[in-house]
Amino acid sequence: MDRRSIIKHAGIAGVLAAGAAPAVHAQATIRWRLASSFPKALDTIFGAADVFAKKVGDMTGGKFSISVHPGGELMPAFGVVDGVQQGTVEAAHTAPYYFFGKDDTFAMGTAIPFGLNSRQLTAWYYDGNGLKLFREFYDKYNIVNFPGGNTGAQMGGWYRKEIKGVADIKGLKMRIGGFAGKVFTRMGGVPQNIPGGEIYQALEKGTIDATEWVGPYDDEKLGFQKVAKNYYYPGWWEGGAQLDFYINKTAFNALSKENQAIVEAAAAYAHTEMQARYDARNPAALKRLVAGGAKVLPFPKAVMDLAYKESMALYAELNDTNPAWKKIYTDYSAFRKDQNLWFRFTEAQFDRYMQSAKL
Repeated sequence: MDRRSIIKHAGIAGVLAAGAAPAVHAQATIRWRLASSFPKALDTIFGAADVFAKKVGDMTGGKFSISVHPGGELMPAFGVVDGVQQGTVEAAHTAPYYFFGKDDTFAMGTAIPFGLNSRQLTAWYYDGNGLKLFREFYDKYNIVNFPGGNTGAQMGGWYRKEIKGVADIKGLKMRIGGFAGKVFTRMGGVPQNIPGGEIYQALEKGTIDATEWVGPYDDEKLGFQKVAKNYYYPGWWEGGAQLDFYINKTAFNALSKENQAIVEAAAAYAHTEMQARYDARNPAALKRLVAGGAKVLPFPKAVMDLAYKESMALYAELNDTNPAWKKIYTDYSAFRKDQNLWFRFTEAQFDRYMQSAKL
């Protein structure tokens, strides 16, 4: 009897009995390491990387494993771009604006003063030109990026003394994230770029006079209210601060198309969940901070106006000196203008009414 007859009359059992078992290709296990720029204690911002890694593992039945390492474990918190670029690790989770020293253009990947809010930034990335433009920019760093969470609009930080006017900014030593420090300098302040895990000690020892981080939930965990009682709003430099997953381009291209799609989907899930956690947890944390003696205060209008003026002047200068910045900011600023027009009639009006209503 020939092989075709066996297959026809005996089916798979006949094939096996005849010693003609079909080939089965076992999928090799993929193991990546991800370096975070954040301490593990911050379960919201560090947690987004855990969510991402878990989703990749779940969607591949454990065949694609990503170990997540807090800032300082594998490399310094601010060393992750170099780590991914050089292939020391396959991935990182970080705030792009930490790396404005390499190129100011990095800042737009997280937040710039008086920039897009979180919804607008997500819209620009996913349905505008944001992701395309940043993929082009990161290509020279051997990086493929994916949005990796957003804090939403942040608070304006903790201050030992009240800020009653622009004179109180002069000479103020403040931990303020990355690029925003350029504007703070133009206002007369003295910015300090300090990783999250080291801020409390600097504030406690008086090395700095003020600090910003994110908002009530994280700030409470870091204990800033114990050493500075004046809690200002809003964080005009971070109207919607986005994190990114940075993937080594060579490692990403080596993945199957299926696994590339899984990485993209897991990042999008983590991106959504991170802000959901902040929005859900910040209100109760703010109540606890106020009950503990924190004074929640708005920045004076004169301070906001000066910050806006200096921000716009800085952007104009960068347009003249940095072609990479100009290419992306031109698109970004046009998108921001249209978004603010739309939000003025919808989100802003609805929010303003609801926040004045007696609930």
